[in-house]
Amino acid sequence: MFGINGPEFLILLIIGVIVIGPSRLPEYTRKLANLVKELRRMASGAREQIKEEVGIDIDEVDWKKYDPRQYDPRRIIKEALLDDDTKPVSAGAPVAAVAVETAAEAPERVIERLPVGEKAPFDSEAT
Repeated sequence: MFGINGPEFLILLIIGVIVIGPSRLPEYTRKLANLVKELRRMASGAREQIKEEVGIDIDEVDWKKYDPRQYDPRRIIKEALLDDDTKPVSAGAPVAAVAVETAAEAPERVIERLPVGEKAPFDSEAT
């Protein structure tokens, strides 16, 4: 709870009792009890309202199905890549042969280099 462990909470409780004092302690204890009761009443009211509006009981929902931690992108990509449902491009051509032929037909990329000492052109519309 808020990064406070047991001994720290006990020290804060003792300091609170000293600051509040023994004369006002019963009053603040009653206020805390009323606050907890009110929060429980509000939570049960919200649960009933959701049940009325949605029509399902919250306890019956399978929350594991909606857990985003189960959707590991690495696992999904690995399953998609290892999936054997590949179809050939044409009825007689295997997939690997078609990929090699298309790679051989691609034109070679030509890279033009600037002469030594020449500055690169600046395009003001590029940014």
